[in-house]
Formats: sequence, structure tokens, C-alpha cells
Amino acid sequence: MSEEIKRVLYISQEIFPYLPETEISNITRLMPEEIQDFGWETRTFMPKYATVNERRNQLHEVIRLSGMNLIIDDTDHPLILKVASIQSARIQIYFIDNEDYFRKKSESADENSKELHDNDERTIFFSRGVMETIKKLRWTPNIIHCTGWIGALIPIYVKKAYNDDPFFKNSKVIWSLINDDFEQSFRKEFAKKMKTGDLREKDISAIKNKELNYLSLSKFAIDHSDGIIQLVENVNPQLIDYVKDTAKPFLSYQGTEDFMTKYADFYDDLLKK
Repeated sequence: MSEEIKRVLYISQEIFPYLPETEISNITRLMPEEIQDFGWETRTFMPKYATVNERRNQLHEVIRLSGMNLIIDDTDHPLILKVASIQSARIQIYFIDNEDYFRKKSESADENSKELHDNDERTIFFSRGVMETIKKLRWTPNIIHCTGWIGALIPIYVKKAYNDDPFFKNSKVIWSLINDDFEQSFRKEFAKKMKTGDLREKDISAIKNKELNYLSLSKFAIDHSDGIIQLVENVNPQLIDYVKDTAKPFLSYQGTEDFMTKYADFYDDLLKK
């Protein structure tokens, strides 16, 4: 792989400066910038929450990538794709937008801190939106690195729903362990609503007709990932134990100094498997 163009797709729940500065939003801001120094091409996606200021951050719609409808629970939901640049970092951020799921809503809860009832459908829309947009971009990623529950379906979509698609057939998926726990479980209809592409009944049997809490959703993402990286120090210990039990490639928390060198090595090792 060393002489070939290597591409990593970053899928992130929050990125600074579009959302407030946190440990996670800082890391997801730095990853696409610093990995370029190791010879990787990058694309980065996040949701276009209502709290993302379009004017200040100079977002604009990408007409050629917008306009498709994603059907969830027999209802059409138009996908709007926007983009902004972080000039100092030489990176672009793509934003998945939709009138119902993102434009009028914040990250995961309303102004009264009550978690949104349709977070499950927002997860489906965002994950499918990323997949379909990458196909339109005709950009094949070697590594897909996912951070945050909003993209929890990316691993199974890559491995099962789009596994025969040449854009994703050889892509390796990495799931981040972070501290983004939520309280309100996803509804029992979640498994039925998430079906798309070549996804079969047996692929979703583990979650069918079940309410998914944070732990079960995270384990579902881990089950369909090729490798796991612990992005922050404090994460649910049950998830660390679960990852170790799977015997999947696992990179524990590396601190904040020169962490990207270790991530780049992890990426390269994963591509060799």
C-alpha cells in the first residue's frame, strides 16, 4: 500500500470549530489534518446540526451532491449536502443535512436537555447519507474511521449492505471508543427501518425487535468493525472489555502527544490484514 494513494474517510459526530471545543471535537478536528502529513488523502463528514452557524463558517450547498431521497419507514427524506473549509488545516468538511432530522435540531437533545425521540432515525439517515454521497463522489476509501453514535450504522452498512459495491468492498472500518453515552434507547422498529441495500434479515437478527441502548448499539458497531481505537481516556469499561473479548485489533488510549503517528501505524497494519 505504500506506493499507492491511501484514502481515509472520517465520520465524526462533532468537530471544532463547527461545534463547541471539547476533547472529542478537537481530536476529530486534528485527525484529518495531521494524517495528510503521512501521505493520506482525506474526506470528513459530520451532521449539519442547527447549532452549526452556516454564515460564520461559510457553509454552502453542493448542488450536484444534493437532491437524492432516502426512504426511511416508507417516507422520503431529501438529502442536502453542504461543505465548508478549514483553510489553515487544508481540509474540507462535508455536512449531511435534512429539514426534518438536522436543520431545526441540535446534537442529541432539545433546549430542555431532553433527548430527541428520533435520534434512531437520524442515525439511519446520516449513515446512509454518507454512504450514498461517497458513491457520488466516486472516492473509494481504504480506511473508514467512525467517531460517535450518530454514525453507528456505518460499519454494518460497509460490511453487509454495500459489501459488493466496488467503492467499499475492500474498505477497513475503524470504530472509536469515546464517552458519548445517551439515555433514551432506540425504538424497537430501528432494525426494520435501517434495512437498505443488500442487508438481510440474518444481518440484523441480533437487534431485531429490540430497544437499543448505548451499550448495545456500540457493541453492534464493534461487531462489524475491523479495528477499534480508544480516542479518549475515560470510556465505558464494559466496552473496553467487550473489544478485548472480540480479539479484534485494538489501539488503547495513546494520550495527546504524537497520537497521530500511532493512528497512522494502526491504519497501515490494518490494511495489511
